[in-house]
Amino acid sequence: MTPFVSEIIGTFLLILMGCGVNANVVLQKTYGNSSGWIVITTGWGLAVYTAVVVAGPYSGAHLNPAVTIGLALAGEFSIYDVPQYLIAQMLGAMLGAFFVWLMHKKHFDATEDGDSKRAVFCTAPAIPNRFLNILGELLGTFVLVFAVLYFTDATNGNDNSIIGLGSLGALPVALIVWGIGLSLGGTTGYAINPARDLGPRIVHTLVPLKNKGSNGWSYSWVPILGPTLGAAIAAYLSLWLQ
Repeated sequence: MTPFVSEIIGTFLLILMGCGVNANVVLQKTYGNSSGWIVITTGWGLAVYTAVVVAGPYSGAHLNPAVTIGLALAGEFSIYDVPQYLIAQMLGAMLGAFFVWLMHKKHFDATEDGDSKRAVFCTAPAIPNRFLNILGELLGTFVLVFAVLYFTDATNGNDNSIIGLGSLGALPVALIVWGIGLSLGGTTGYAINPARDLGPRIVHTLVPLKNKGSNGWSYSWVPILGPTLGAAIAAYLSLWLQ
């Protein structure tokens, strides 16, 4: 599997399961309706685990433009490979969101509230405040990328060969994302990933939904700018601390 295909598939799995848990919690007449924030954060953590298990050996399982940009700025990833990773991540995110919509179509029909429907796809602030919303996304992504930059691959002591899933171990990343959601995610819904928010937001705009409501485009730049700034700060701080 090529890195490009790996990033598409990995990000597809991330969004299929992550936006899928959103749908299970917020849409009417699902078995998981109203099961709450702990279910959402746990679902996203396990979505990360699944995606990294699949994509890790082939692309490092960035699955996130902020991670790709942060690794490149820190000198841990080729700047020339950044565009193909970003394109793959967006394609995977949109594909995952599309199948979440298709699978839950009857439940979207059964749900009247447009904001709840949008929440399946993309984030929105609990209390709108652009500075603090950006700060929340920045800090959450800083934690993620800074931790990723300090990961090391497990090696076999006998021949120093790589063991495991590549540069991003599945379980550590899943636990970090889960922790970010529990501790820092309650103000914005913690996109911490531009593709995770933008790709599904585009799908939300394109698919037919009854009582769709606003697409939230006036907020859409926040989960792009905040994570990008957080990744850049994490990268430069890691270089300064070397």
